Amino acid sequence: MRSLRTGLSLVSLLSGLALLVPAATASAADAPLRDLAAAKGKVIGTAVTGSKLTGTYGDLAGAQFNSLTPGNAMKWGSVEPTRGSYDWAEADQIVNFAEAHGQQVRGHTLVWHSQNPSWLTNGTWTPAQLGQLMNDHIALEVGRYKGRLAAWDVVNEPFNEDGTYRQTLWYNGLGTGYIAQALTAARAADPAARLYINDYNVEGVNAKSTALYNLVKSLKEQGVPIDGVGLQAHLIVGQVPSTLQQNIQRFADLGVDVAITELDIRMTLPSDSTKLTQQAADYKAVMNACGAVARCAGVTVWGFTDSDSWIPSTFPGQGAATPYDENFAPKPAYYAIAEALGGTPTPEPTGACTAAYSVTSQWDTGFTGQVRISCSGAALSSWKADWTYGAGQRITQAWNAICTQSGTAVSCANAAYNGTVPDGGSVTFGFNASWSGGNPIPAVSLE
Repeated sequence: MRSLRTGLSLVSLLSGLALLVPAATASAADAPLRDLAAAKGKVIGTAVTGSKLTGTYGDLAGAQFNSLTPGNAMKWGSVEPTRGSYDWAEADQIVNFAEAHGQQVRGHTLVWHSQNPSWLTNGTWTPAQLGQLMNDHIALEVGRYKGRLAAWDVVNEPFNEDGTYRQTLWYNGLGTGYIAQALTAARAADPAARLYINDYNVEGVNAKSTALYNLVKSLKEQGVPIDGVGLQAHLIVGQVPSTLQQNIQRFADLGVDVAITELDIRMTLPSDSTKLTQQAADYKAVMNACGAVARCAGVTVWGFTDSDSWIPSTFPGQGAATPYDENFAPKPAYYAIAEALGGTPTPEPTGACTAAYSVTSQWDTGFTGQVRISCSGAALSSWKADWTYGAGQRITQAWNAICTQSGTAVSCANAAYNGTVPDGGSVTFGFNASWSGGNPIPAVSLE
């Protein structure tokens, strides 16, 4: 991947967009996040979707992170949707990609109450049958990747918010002993992999994290193989627990590693410069808490771009939770992560309005495109976006803008009702166009 230390924006380099007014957005930090993290002996990871590991998404995933977590590809419902019938395609793809890019992989997840195949959840099993199914699943999946994965989230989300055990297929069928059984099976399948229990809302000191603490302490005393705890860290802007570092330290004092495994920090939409500044401070606080504890292995973000985030579909009206926006431009959070890792970031300038061109669908003779104009630290009372097509594309219909085309030159101005773009706001216009032979992304200038 080419150096990003130029006057061009990250999006301009990777997506062919010229983002103007007044100038390009910030370049990335001097060194990739993975290099900064490696220098501190830490992991900086991201969850990924295998089918997206191409183009800009693949370039950033490979260049910026030293660890990958399959978002869904290794869950039981994905790998064995029908009993005895397996689909390893996406999991293999992610592991192969990681190895090709010098990255480690965190396996996620073996024993969980969710995303299990229907044949398992709807079955009627004796305790002996259920235990054997769990053992066989762990032996098969962990064994398949033996020696290739750094760690496994062996047991996921075993507790309720009050610290009681969650009523699940596993707890109801096997009792609390299912956790020790799963960890023992995983150790047998790959003695070198680090074995974790992973949960959410356990970042600070509270009833749930104390239950997890007591469980880990008990497992250690019994000689059960347990190497670490995963704090998922699905957080809200302005709400990083004040006891995060204290909590990490108390687990480390038990003799286990700690990892921040699924970090994202969501906000109520739309985003604006105030929220993004707070989000950056929150990301830095999490990074610093991990950095302050020697046994904190590192931080994994749950998706690195807003276009690949689970937040909007799960928490309607919230989003913008990751370090990159949906157009792969680094947000203030990215620079905060870099700074926490010891980098010398180039801060994102204020007062910028940007235009992002994308193709939303394409067919044999035509396509639908859109341009999103957004502002952060600035505002517009009117706008005009200009670009030049390089492969004979011609606009045939436009909406939410008045578009004209002369030869290859296109100019689209705001309609009467959408010229105002406030700080933190955006407008989008779209169009249908014809094409033949090629449809490269043009550079857009914004007036």
